[in-house]
Amino acid sequence: MAVETPLCDFGWQAPDFDLPGIDGRNWSLSQVRGPKATLVMFICNHCPYVQAVVDRLVRDCRQLQELGVGVAAIMSNDVTAYPEDSFDNMALFAARHGFTFPYLYDESQAVARAYDAVCTPDFFGFDAQLGLQYRGRLDASRKQAGPADARRELFEAMEQVARTGRGPAEQVASMGCSIKWRTE
Repeated sequence: MAVETPLCDFGWQAPDFDLPGIDGRNWSLSQVRGPKATLVMFICNHCPYVQAVVDRLVRDCRQLQELGVGVAAIMSNDVTAYPEDSFDNMALFAARHGFTFPYLYDESQAVARAYDAVCTPDFFGFDAQLGLQYRGRLDASRKQAGPADARRELFEAMEQVARTGRGPAEQVASMGCSIKWRTE
C-alpha cells in the first residue's frame, strides 16, 4: 500500500538518535550533522519505491555532501517479517549501490516513531540549526524511475537549504511503502 508523507512542518526540530551503522560503529545526529544542512532519510532494501530511485538518491546525496549537507539513511522495518531488510542485507545493499553516507538500523523503531516517518523513502531535510525545511520527494519517480530528465526536487531543495537556510514553500509529498511496524 502506497503512503504519502505529511506536509513540511517548517522549523520542527530533529530528534536525536544513536543507532548502529553497517560500518560497525554507532552514529548520533550530531555525528551525521552537516555544517550547512542535514538530510535524514528512512529507506529499506526491499521497497520497490526505494529500488526505483536508489542510484539517483546516491548520486544526489554525494553531491549534497560536497555542498556541506550531512546525510544519513535509517532502516526501521520489522526484519522478522521482512528478512530482506536485515542488517546483513543492509550492508550488501549499501555496498552494491555505493552509499557514501551512514546506513543505520533502527531495530526498536523508536527513531522512526520520533520522526513520525511513514514510508520508504521518507526524507527529512534540516537547516544548519536542525530545523525542518524539507519533507518532500526525491523526484517524480514512483515504483518505476521517472524520466532521466526529471526535476531533482530533493537535491534542489537541500541545495537551497544549504545556501539560504530555507526550504522551498512548494513541496510535493514523498510516496512509498509504509514503514513495516512490528505487531508485538
